Amino acid sequence: MDNLRIVGGTPLHGTLRVSGAKNAALPILCASLLADGESTFRNVPDLTDIRTTANLLRHLGLDAEVAPPVVTITSRPVVEPDAPYDLVRKMRASVLVLGPLVARYGRARVSLPGGCAIGARPIDQHLKGLEAMGAEIRLDHGYVYVEVPKGRLTGADVWLDVPTVTGTENLMSAAVLAKGRTTLMNAAREPEVEELARVLNKMGAKVEGAGTDTITIQGVEALEPVDHAIIADRIEAGTYMVAAAATGGDLFLDGITFEPMRAVAAKLREAGIHVERQDTGIRVVGKPPFSPVDVTTAPHPDFPTDMQAQFMVLMCLAKGVSVITETIFENRFMHVSELNRMGADVTVQGRRATVVGPAKLQGASVMATDLRASASLVIAGLVAEGITEVLRVYHIDRGYERIEEKLRAVGANIARVPGEV
Repeated sequence: MDNLRIVGGTPLHGTLRVSGAKNAALPILCASLLADGESTFRNVPDLTDIRTTANLLRHLGLDAEVAPPVVTITSRPVVEPDAPYDLVRKMRASVLVLGPLVARYGRARVSLPGGCAIGARPIDQHLKGLEAMGAEIRLDHGYVYVEVPKGRLTGADVWLDVPTVTGTENLMSAAVLAKGRTTLMNAAREPEVEELARVLNKMGAKVEGAGTDTITIQGVEALEPVDHAIIADRIEAGTYMVAAAATGGDLFLDGITFEPMRAVAAKLREAGIHVERQDTGIRVVGKPPFSPVDVTTAPHPDFPTDMQAQFMVLMCLAKGVSVITETIFENRFMHVSELNRMGADVTVQGRRATVVGPAKLQGASVMATDLRASASLVIAGLVAEGITEVLRVYHIDRGYERIEEKLRAVGANIARVPGEV
């Protein structure tokens, strides 16, 4: 198992190209189940989660050619709409095949994804919506069995108790082939939801309102395959924005639009960071000393939970007290103990972390517990004195494409090294 070895203290300078968005690509790849024929997806990041999704689609009988940044899916009628535990356990987003399978075939058997290191993430809202659309649902031995007695889902009004992203995506994908109109209320508004709607509409669907809290879908009889380039990854962009700021660097993030970055940019500016919107991307210039900033995570368009751990590292360097409140997941401060081992002063009480700075971070061997925690520890290593080794790099490979190569190209002293077997 590989590790990342980082020698800190070098500001990041130059241009870094932002990869395609993993969280947009995954539901879009699953949506290829909705139409027979060959779909081509471009600007797809080279990540383990992409390959896991391709393996799941192959299990369902599709051809999936992964040659990043291009993925080609050739879909044909699925013999058995079944997503087994051995595949779903590797990646929670595998549950995104549920909506397309039920829409297309009127039935599905999908392993329950369970929780993960950052807390339980149930699919009750997915199932609630499918039931409203006429599906019968049975849970048995860790699997969800979905059957549509009429063979085809029927449009319905669905109120989501929470604006779940994957729930909204699954129900959108289910509703596009349903009979009649479906309205999703209190829907997730994330850019990745908008991107899925764009792809579904290119396939012949009739989806309106994506990006707002009310999405309407008029069901159609059939969809066609698609050729589409995936949007840039706003979380990858935000991670490198924080890395540039924390190291006192000057970095241009190429290929990211400013709109999805507004909340992160606002907090960086509040901390005293220069954030400049340019034609093809965003420039970030770190200007220490940094000011303390309070942050509360919330669904889009507010500050994203996927940026909380990275921003905490910057607040460790700020002069004063910052309070970071996590409202999305109940266990997303697992990086705190590792940051404190590096010299940070962070105290956690429930869903609130108090950060006292500025801290003089020292290099150490640290253990990554989840994807975004991994990114925060890499940033900490970039600014720490001495050598930091981030263990369990497989977490970061799920969401960051060749992170050590990208950072090295803009000045970081970072390398991938073999770990203990």
